[in-house]
Amino acid sequence: MQKYEKTKFTERAQIMKALGHPVRLFIVDELSRGEQCVCDLTEMVGLDVSTVSKHLLVLKNAGIVADERRGKQVFYGLRVRCVLNFFGCLESVLNP
Repeated sequence: MQKYEKTKFTERAQIMKALGHPVRLFIVDELSRGEQCVCDLTEMVGLDVSTVSKHLLVLKNAGIVADERRGKQVFYGLRVRCVLNFFGCLESVLNP
């Protein structure tokens, strides 16, 4: 495998890894409906703020979500909506 290809596949694997947790999949699904603040996501997920923030950081570092500070709150939204196409693909695999 050439170096460029290896880098490309490594980057793809990092994105897949970021999506490889049920809580992060839930967060992405919720963000597909619109922006959410950390406090609302915490309530939806049922975990503490620090845990949800760590999951959001993984998604942000992978380029899946973006954040915006508004006053004392931080709101998150999908940076790339095409990730939802991947969800559709997963459903096709699960329900052939």
